[in-house]
Amino acid sequence: MANEANDIETDVPHPIDTDYSTGRDNITPFGLDIHNPVFMISGLSIIAFVLVTLMFQEAATEFFGWLRPFLTSTFDWFFLGAANIFVLFCVFLMVSPMGKVRLGGPDAEPDYSYLGWFAMLFAAGMGIGLMFFGVAEPMSHFGSSMGGTTMENGARTDWAPLGAAKGSVEAARDLAMAATIFHWALHPWAIYAVLALSLAFFTYNRGLPLTLRSAFYPILGERVWGWWGHIIDTVAVFATLFGLATSLGFGTEQALAGLNYLFGWGTGNGAKVLLIAIITALALISVLRGLDGGVKILSEINIALAALLLLFVILVGPTAEIFTAIVSGGIAYVKEVVPLSMPVGREDANFSQGWTSFYWAWWISWSPFVGMFIARVSRGRSVREFVFCVMIIPTLVSILWMGAFGGTAIAQVVVDAAAPVKGAALELKLFEMLKPLPLATFTSILGIILVLVFFVTSSDSGSLVIDTITAGGKTDAPVSQRVFWCTFEGIVAATLLLVGGAGALTALQAMAVSTGFPFTIVLLAMCVSLYMGLRQAVKAE
Repeated sequence: MANEANDIETDVPHPIDTDYSTGRDNITPFGLDIHNPVFMISGLSIIAFVLVTLMFQEAATEFFGWLRPFLTSTFDWFFLGAANIFVLFCVFLMVSPMGKVRLGGPDAEPDYSYLGWFAMLFAAGMGIGLMFFGVAEPMSHFGSSMGGTTMENGARTDWAPLGAAKGSVEAARDLAMAATIFHWALHPWAIYAVLALSLAFFTYNRGLPLTLRSAFYPILGERVWGWWGHIIDTVAVFATLFGLATSLGFGTEQALAGLNYLFGWGTGNGAKVLLIAIITALALISVLRGLDGGVKILSEINIALAALLLLFVILVGPTAEIFTAIVSGGIAYVKEVVPLSMPVGREDANFSQGWTSFYWAWWISWSPFVGMFIARVSRGRSVREFVFCVMIIPTLVSILWMGAFGGTAIAQVVVDAAAPVKGAALELKLFEMLKPLPLATFTSILGIILVLVFFVTSSDSGSLVIDTITAGGKTDAPVSQRVFWCTFEGIVAATLLLVGGAGALTALQAMAVSTGFPFTIVLLAMCVSLYMGLRQAVKAE
């Protein structure tokens, strides 16, 4: 293939078996395949973070309480503007000639069926979040748009965005559903799609290692094997670990609250650490079984259970109100997505900063983990097919899920203003919503199982991703290395929960936002690099 300046040859040399900065073979103590200096810098930094946080718990608690609101309020315009760019870029790829490029080459065939592919997308992408916020977020927005001033998710909820009139049940419901869907639909999945598509293209079509630095070869050239690449991969490790720890923290809080709700189990620090230890041990078992024998099987099981719970709620719940919430909420989302996306001139700072800005930073911090995992399982898809499936299908499922669970809870409050789901803590709202329905104990146990299995699949696939990054892009690094990262994910989540105390979730969110901020810059540059690579691929055909 004839190359112009910035072209990428299909046989680009990459020192995947050596230390990129010195040329020495990767050292292998304790059976680890260490890619220096990414492994050492990220590993030692995380160990230091855990030790310092535990040694100075009071100062750490105060710092975390300050960090999240500072970042989300100061840089809300940056997070919102960047997320809009990712959506527009993905739409452009879908409708442009670049959409016909196939990941892996013209003759590549998909490695997984649509069912298996979708199952892994959801299990990795939003599993725990949908369980935690499926009821909690619509209820929070519904109460606030009706005039509530409660404190939830670390921010006041009396936001009433877009000038919606308070007091109208229908308007409040539609606004609540639109705001919720906004946080779980096009924007987060566009973030995932940009990173996943970049990694898949440069790995399968250009023969580069499956690691973040490879996506910047059109911009940096051979410098990706030096310190520029080390910095990119190290930031990705931090973002992945703390983004994952945030989700594991949400899952732990909800599962433990559910177990205490049903069986009277404690919810103290000891119980939190014990639950994280148990789930991490289960994740380790999944790690030992590998991608196909572990994550894939668990993901398919969990999607089947989630579909069963969703169908149950629709059929035995207030079905008419659910479909009204789904349809009206979806229409409201389409109408309000542009105003809700505006990065400047907002009068609903509590919403745009307290909710949206945090969400975008959280999704961005998750993107290395979810994006690399999606890339691992997406070989053989065309760019157009990839973007459509990764963005549009999850958006439709999110509308369905939020409409069913959130619509049921809102209907309960409309009938009874004192319904328990209204005043329940965030982690208990799902169980309070299920309580008035038939088979409440069974469905609550099913909900806990879903949270726990999503926990396992997230931890397993997250350790797989971090392992791949720190091994220089290798997908066959020693299992012992993945065990190391899987264990540390649990330790970081437990540390932040312990130190945070009553504001444990705030501590988790603060770390996700702090790592999401620098990685936003990485993702914006990745859009430029991916465009350059796809443009050359189209020219070469």
